[in-house]
Amino acid sequence: MRKRGRAHGGGGGHGGAGMERWLITYADMITLLLIFFIVMYTISRVDIKKFTMLAESLHKAMGGGGLVLENIGPSAVPGVSGTQEERPAENNLDRAEMENIRQELLREIERLGLSARIRAISEERGIVLSIQEEVLFQLGSAELTPRARQIIATVAPILKKTPNYIRVEGHTCDLPIHTEKYPSNWELSAARAIAVVKELIEVGGISPQRLSAVGYGEYRPLVPNDSEANRQQNRRVDIVILRSKYTGAEPFSSAARTP
Repeated sequence: MRKRGRAHGGGGGHGGAGMERWLITYADMITLLLIFFIVMYTISRVDIKKFTMLAESLHKAMGGGGLVLENIGPSAVPGVSGTQEERPAENNLDRAEMENIRQELLREIERLGLSARIRAISEERGIVLSIQEEVLFQLGSAELTPRARQIIATVAPILKKTPNYIRVEGHTCDLPIHTEKYPSNWELSAARAIAVVKELIEVGGISPQRLSAVGYGEYRPLVPNDSEANRQQNRRVDIVILRSKYTGAEPFSSAARTP
């Protein structure tokens, strides 16, 4: 009986030690799980902006090697800037200010008595000042009329006030053209856009770095080319004040810093 008791007691002692080892393993697992969830929660709460600032600061402080970051923010290290080179249109107008510009253009259009021929509309890409051909050019020509020069001289000061990029787009209807000067509607639409750009530079005083000219020919009609009235609408030049969100898509020269 004593042997059995000792054996039983010894077995109980051995079982207690096993139980203790199991509890230690279980406690370790619970601790690791707790740490895991804390880490996951912390990651989910990371301020990306602050993280980027810190990473860029370390990048600069360590000599700039071994770390590549995009869309770098301001640095957290004094005297070390982490910002990207500032672009001419960096401080672009917000939507409310863009709407103010549109309203100002509309007032000038109404004052000129051209509300039926010129529209100022708001699109996702920006403010579009759409001018029909008949107030800018003779049919089949890319030479600005005196009326066109008056219109551009009127709207140019408004356009000049914005820091945004401006794209001038030439459009035609689907009537074919084949002359020595303009073999197709591509050349005609591009020539018209360029003529407006040159006038904005020479008369309006707008920096050429902010301007671009595009010729779309007959391939971006507003309405179907199934009547002369519709063709008249499609023959136009659009002056587009691009929103700030599209600034990064424009080619940029570090030398282009004048408004």
